[in-house]
Amino acid sequence: MDSDKNTNPQIEDMSIEKKIFVTENAPAAIGPYSQAVLAGNTLYCSGQIAINPKTGDLDTSNIISETTRVMKNIGAVLEAAEMDYTHIVKATIFMADMGDYSAINAVYGSYFQEDSPAREAVAVKTLPKDVNVEISVIAVK
Repeated sequence: MDSDKNTNPQIEDMSIEKKIFVTENAPAAIGPYSQAVLAGNTLYCSGQIAINPKTGDLDTSNIISETTRVMKNIGAVLEAAEMDYTHIVKATIFMADMGDYSAINAVYGSYFQEDSPAREAVAVKTLPKDVNVEISVIAVK
């Protein structure tokens, strides 16, 4: 082995700069998390529930209005990051009752004119504040 050669691989700094987004136009975090984090050109949005950011009231009157409020909250977070629904590449829908799937899907689908994001929709036992739906998204600039 040639003693002049460096046998240790060069280690590069792979750290990614993160930017935290907070907007008053979406509900404030109710735990130790951020509304959204931009890492590189990818925005990771925390799950949104149907809290009206102006009043702090939860809208669970019916699944249509609840899902609409969730999607509006997502839109506000995207807007804070200078993005919109067309930037979403992945979504996760959590629902308390799979019987609400078609109503949630109809509202959710109305926000995408073409090129819908990848997503999964799963039923879970319980959601924060006993809501019926929570949606999180990943968007790319």
